[in-house]
Amino acid sequence: MAGRLHVDHIDLATLCAPLVPHIRQPLVRSPNLAPRRPLSILRFAPQTPSIDSLELAEAFWGLTPAWLEVLDHAPHCARAESLEQRPMFREAFLSRRCAIPVTGIYAWMAGVRGKQPFLITRVDRSPLLLAAIWCSYPRPGGRSFDSTALVTVPSQGAITQLSDRLPALLDGERLQAWLSPSTPSAEARALLVPATPGALGAFPVERAINDPRCQEWHCARPIGPMRIDRE
Repeated sequence: MAGRLHVDHIDLATLCAPLVPHIRQPLVRSPNLAPRRPLSILRFAPQTPSIDSLELAEAFWGLTPAWLEVLDHAPHCARAESLEQRPMFREAFLSRRCAIPVTGIYAWMAGVRGKQPFLITRVDRSPLLLAAIWCSYPRPGGRSFDSTALVTVPSQGAITQLSDRLPALLDGERLQAWLSPSTPSAEARALLVPATPGALGAFPVERAINDPRCQEWHCARPIGPMRIDRE
């Protein structure tokens, strides 16, 4: 499961091509981004789902439907297999899909000295687009805030030693189909697949990352060789 994210500078125009994102708010950057914090999502602008309306917006990491009473119960991940079965996720999956641009996903391996954090990235260290869903939570006075949850699928290969599930990855060609509410649910669900073998790797980072309060970029640098998912 994806419990923390690494988000550094990202060339969104290249990552989202051929779509062209409109930057409504700056990309939220963090070397150690935890749930219950704001992050950046890519979506078609509400009311105008077209190729010209892709926007970068800010959302709370933890899906908060209007009926949710306790924000601490907001899930930060949703299993792809249960998107249409669970009321928490169904409506957002059918009509409000988004993507989260990141530069890495954290996972942990238990050891004799405690949990060792690893940063999962593309082998070439290029950024990732993670499949997600979003919704709005009403506030008093007619205002609202947006929230989101990552969509996870089973991991494979060497990465399973770190996590049995990871967010589904998108690319520029599949991004438009995933984001468009006109895409039938069966077609959208078919986009939720594990990463291509050999695409991902993971390297150990400093244990200071275990504390979500750690926001030092140098703590996310490799301190050992990358393990590559070749299977």
